[in-house]
Amino acid sequence: MKDIMGLMKQAKDMQAKMETAQAEVADIVVEGGSGGGLVTVRLAGGGNMKGLSIDPSLLSGEEAEIVEDLIVAAYQDAKVKLDEAQAEKMKSAFGGLELPPGMKMPF
Repeated sequence: MKDIMGLMKQAKDMQAKMETAQAEVADIVVEGGSGGGLVTVRLAGGGNMKGLSIDPSLLSGEEAEIVEDLIVAAYQDAKVKLDEAQAEKMKSAFGGLELPPGMKMPF
């Protein structure tokens, strides 16, 4: 019976760590860039775009297609960084506990 109580305590501790990590992950903000920094995108934890910066030199002339491509590239760069930051935060929350590929928390 003592082992069951210990397992229940561990499960409760893990749940608390998970909730804390999820809250911290939601607060992460990363910046991605493209075009050598001519376009930057800021993303928050849920992948929501928080900001966009376009160098004024791109806004002159008929370069709309280039600017659109750079925005997409900057967003993708930020998304990769966000995913990496979230994975690192979750990994540290679980003390290096490795989950099988494709398995995400919470179950």
